Amino acid sequence: MIINNKKKIAALKRLFYLVSVIIALIALVLFLIDFTIYGILMVGVFALWFLYFQISDYQYIEFSDENNKILLRYYKAVKFGKAEFNSIEFPQKMLQNAIFENSIFGKMSDLSLNVKTKRGIAEYPSVSLTAVSKEDRKRVQIILHEILGV
Repeated sequence: MIINNKKKIAALKRLFYLVSVIIALIALVLFLIDFTIYGILMVGVFALWFLYFQISDYQYIEFSDENNKILLRYYKAVKFGKAEFNSIEFPQKMLQNAIFENSIFGKMSDLSLNVKTKRGIAEYPSVSLTAVSKEDRKRVQIILHEILGV
């Protein structure tokens, strides 16, 4: 089964960049008509807008459990500069534990995967599932718990 959040990420990116451009244009107009204080205030509003998206940590996720492998591709949805694409892939039998961490009343969620290697247990960096729908998060959790036999 393949689960991804491509449509939601596209909408979030559009929203972020559209609102950012609007805030930047308002700030520019305020600076040009000599309302410097309000222009600086709009720069602060943009900083808070950007900070919200950084704290929310919206990420594009593609999860697959086909061919007896777990494949998790992800990258940060809102980022200035070059996007860093990351991928986790390993055979299902290597999965040792899947930890789902929810915060802010379940609105934000992270997934940490632990795998058994020749040298012991290795933990992959946590992946944010905040931009994944609750139904898809539940499906990922069910799939991983079935693999673990929990």
